[in-house]
Amino acid sequence: MAMITADPKDVPHVGHFAFTPETLAKAKALMANYPPGRQASAVIGVLDLAQRQQGWLPRVAMDEVAKLLDMAPIRVYEIATFYTMFQLKPRGKYLLQVCTTTPCWLRGSEAVMKACQHAADGEIFSVQEVECLGGCVNAPVVQINDDFYEDLDETSIARVLDAFRRGETPKPGPQIDRQTSAPAGGATTLKGE
Repeated sequence: MAMITADPKDVPHVGHFAFTPETLAKAKALMANYPPGRQASAVIGVLDLAQRQQGWLPRVAMDEVAKLLDMAPIRVYEIATFYTMFQLKPRGKYLLQVCTTTPCWLRGSEAVMKACQHAADGEIFSVQEVECLGGCVNAPVVQINDDFYEDLDETSIARVLDAFRRGETPKPGPQIDRQTSAPAGGATTLKGE
């Protein structure tokens, strides 16, 4: 789900951004997927690469993306400010994106959000409320950087965050006895031949 998150003039100032050779090669590979003259179609992927390189998207990075894709900078700003996946301000090492739409809310995302907000320090953890993460069957869900942590409550999210603080990477997915999105506790039907 998308929403307007910021105005590009509110983005903190960074003096310089240049793609690393590795990131530039990845960007050009993305651009090669589109016909000549349609390289702007790679804008979301190239913005993601710039963000992964920098950790967030300063305006100079958006300007470099615009230059690379031969786009007006305003078009890149429009895209970067529309999608919640793009971070226009520095953030902690781990971005906690907490889903608070109806299925997650009904299963306790308020408590999960409070625990995440309590942990947020801007250095290790940053927190952001987002719309549906698409894991409704395993609600509440929190996306931490690129991984989804599901079936959370206040206690289980605290365990996950403590593991990150210790430098560990907890196993993504359901945090209860559930295989993917199967019923909690295992199969209830079709158990035999």
